[in-house]
Amino acid sequence: MDEVIRPGEVWLIGAGPGDPDLLTRKAERLLQAASVVFHDALVGPGVLALIPESARRVPVGKRSGRHSKDQNAINALLVEAALDGERVVRLKGGDPSMFGRSTEEIAALGAAGIRTHICPGITAASAAAASAGISLSLRGLARRVQFVTAHLRAGEPLTLDWAALADPGCTTAFYMGRSAAGEISRQLIAAGLNGATPVLVAADISLPGEQLLHTRLDLLPIAANALAEGKPTLILVGDAVASGSRQTVAALAERCR
Repeated sequence: MDEVIRPGEVWLIGAGPGDPDLLTRKAERLLQAASVVFHDALVGPGVLALIPESARRVPVGKRSGRHSKDQNAINALLVEAALDGERVVRLKGGDPSMFGRSTEEIAALGAAGIRTHICPGITAASAAAASAGISLSLRGLARRVQFVTAHLRAGEPLTLDWAALADPGCTTAFYMGRSAAGEISRQLIAAGLNGATPVLVAADISLPGEQLLHTRLDLLPIAANALAEGKPTLILVGDAVASGSRQTVAALAERCR
């Protein structure tokens, strides 16, 4: 098992949305082979429980307003562990390549001559759609899916191409969107998207306390505020989000033929 990760190598692993049953089989094998695991704050407790007792656990997670380590410090820890000959896992919530800052870590490791690999994970938008029983795409209504991060440093404006995002033929996923819900609603409506556009607000996706709220774009700020503060929150916007009921999806599909 030890040779799944060679000493001095680093694996960036996607922990998925939180449910350990959604972890890939490869990710589980890699966790079992690690000698040290640097993990995010948003990694679910069930996933952390899969880390063997023989491995060191190092929390390096960043939550809004409660950043434990900056990115440069995390990079330095990874490099140091790999150069010490450890079998290193960097465990990230969701998928490492989706707003996971994997590029910075891979660049720092590469500059030190350290081999790095990625094991993908299920991203929050896919998991939320599965929980709600909806499709992110729908023929005739949503031929495109776009992913946006709404997370910013304190005081920074949410500067996005709102005209491009306000596409009625698209489903848009806003990651870490709770605090920006009011701005998302105002800007999309100002850019021409109908206030009645369906929205799904999802928190604690795939976990026992998961919350899914169906609403509409003009009521998004109210719906987002209904979720407990501090919860990792995803916002899905678009006609394909209308409902998770089979009857509604069937009716939409029939309308698109």
